[in-house]
Amino acid sequence: MRFFLLPKQEVVTVTQEATLRQTLEKMEHHRYTAVPIINHDGGYAGTVTEGDLLWFMKNRPGITFETANRVGLSEVPLRLNHRSVRIDSNMEDLISLAKIQNFVPVVDDMERFIGIVRRSEIIDYCQTIMQGAAAVEA
Repeated sequence: MRFFLLPKQEVVTVTQEATLRQTLEKMEHHRYTAVPIINHDGGYAGTVTEGDLLWFMKNRPGITFETANRVGLSEVPLRLNHRSVRIDSNMEDLISLAKIQNFVPVVDDMERFIGIVRRSEIIDYCQTIMQGAAAVEA
């Protein structure tokens, strides 16, 4: 799995202390629909999605983009539980999560966030395996 890991230094994340506005601006700037949330200990705390932010703002009519800097990300409920895996997990664990998540957060044995594995990397791996099997059969 280490081969597929995009290290945390290269991953766009937000902290639990971020504001709603900071989160929106970061996601817009990088054109991402979901980003990992990191807690104060460097651990993986969840994944926030555009949908989480939109539903939160819809259900709080007093919040505007201008006032979003007064709302903490910690107030936004996360609708989905994006699970992480440990660095020593197997490919089956990665594949099962990649079916339902755009990326799979990876943590070390101390539960600290160390990066992500993108769904596209897992699909490429599976495609390579399938092509190798097809070549052997032919």
